[in-house]
Formats: sequence, C-alpha cells, structure tokens
Amino acid sequence: MMNIFIAGGTSGIGYALAVHYLSKGYRVGVCGRDINKVPKNNLNSLLVYEADVSIMSSIKTVLQNFLDGHKNLDVFINCAGSYAEDVAGQISYEEAEQMLQTNILGTINCFEVARLLMQHQKNGRIAVIASVSGILDYKKSSLYTKTKRSVINIAEAYHRALEPFGISVTTIAPGYIDTLKLRELNGHDLSKKPFLVDVDSAIKIIYEAIDTRKKLLIFPTKMKWLMTFLSVLPSSFLNVIMYRKAKWMQQD
Repeated sequence: MMNIFIAGGTSGIGYALAVHYLSKGYRVGVCGRDINKVPKNNLNSLLVYEADVSIMSSIKTVLQNFLDGHKNLDVFINCAGSYAEDVAGQISYEEAEQMLQTNILGTINCFEVARLLMQHQKNGRIAVIASVSGILDYKKSSLYTKTKRSVINIAEAYHRALEPFGISVTTIAPGYIDTLKLRELNGHDLSKKPFLVDVDSAIKIIYEAIDTRKKLLIFPTKMKWLMTFLSVLPSSFLNVIMYRKAKWMQQD
C-alpha cells in the first residue's frame, strides 16, 4: 500500500486530494496548523496531524509519526500556503511575514524533510502547489506573486538535485479553483475570476500530473495561454495592466 502525505491537507485542495487518494485505497496522512478545519464528516481512515510547515522539526515529527512501522514515503504533496493581496493596497507586517514563512521557508522545509526520507529509497514523488501568478516576472508584482515565483524556482532547483535519486518533483501552478477559501476571500462572488475550475476537475488534473511525474503543470489551458502572452510584454506595460486588474477586482 502506498503512503501519501499532504502538508496543508486539512482543508481546500489539500483535503480534496487526500480524499481522492483515499478513494484509491492508499494510506493517507495530512497535517495543518488547525486540524479543526477538517470536515466533521471526515473519513476515519484519514490520519490527521497538527503541524506548522514553517517549523522544520514540526513537519519532521509528524512525518515520522505517520511512517511509524511503514517503510517508504511514496508521495509528499505540499499544499500549505498563505495569501494576502498588496498590489492595489497595503498589507500588514504580520500578513507579509506569514506569507514569507509559509510560502518560502515552509516550501524548503517540506522539500528537505521529504528528501531525507526518500533518498535512501531511490524513489518517490514530491509535489508542491504554487500559483499561475508566479509564472509572471515583473517589478511591481505582489508579495504573494513573488513568493509563489520563489516556490517555482525552489522546486526547479530540487528537481535538478533529486532527479539522479529517482525522486520526481512536480510543480503545480493552477489558476483560479472554485474552493470555499476563494469564495470567502471574494465575498462569495467569483464573477471576476476568469477560467474558473471546479475542485473535482482540478483534483483529477493534479493527480494525473503527479502520477505521471510531470515537471510543471500550468492549468487551465486558457490561463496558461494568457500567462504566456503576458510574460512577453514589457515589464512597465505589465505593471500597469496588473495594477489595473487588481484595482478592478477590488471594486464592488
């Protein structure tokens, strides 16, 4: 039986992925800072742990507990993330710190802990959820976008380093997914979210990419095309476009 562990798996995409892997008969564990987020009707077979990815000892301990008596870690997925928008406004220092700690330090911690467990196996799959926004590189991008671009770059470095050990690294860069969190962040109005993907469709796409050891997945396809077009624009022009987009999305 395969052992699957998902950091940031107590809600949202992480939890939906956990349920999907469970449906295939795998042994699945998840962790998060608040285990009360796990739905009350959670399947008893899901193993739930409390951990903070920004603290390496925390994620290391829960993984050791999850693997107790089991030989290999087959798949590790990092879905943990923190979001605050600051293109058209300001964010607090606490919000900025949480994004940096979770999205960058947490990403490195997860890679390191998974790597140490998988290297002796000479096999394994590591995946990380980034964002399609991280594909774009321009001066005035939001802190969130810059952290997610860092996630993509970190994953690229680990892909190159771990490939000789038979460990695949899959970077997932999704567009807008119709999750409860996205609805809450937008007052339950997603009319300004282009190319919206439902959760079930997103899970199938993500699962397939990890299963086939795809290096980078950008979806949906229309969003990928849009990002490709925007990425060739001059940085100054892109700055204006993205600022106006952020302001428009904040309007009622």
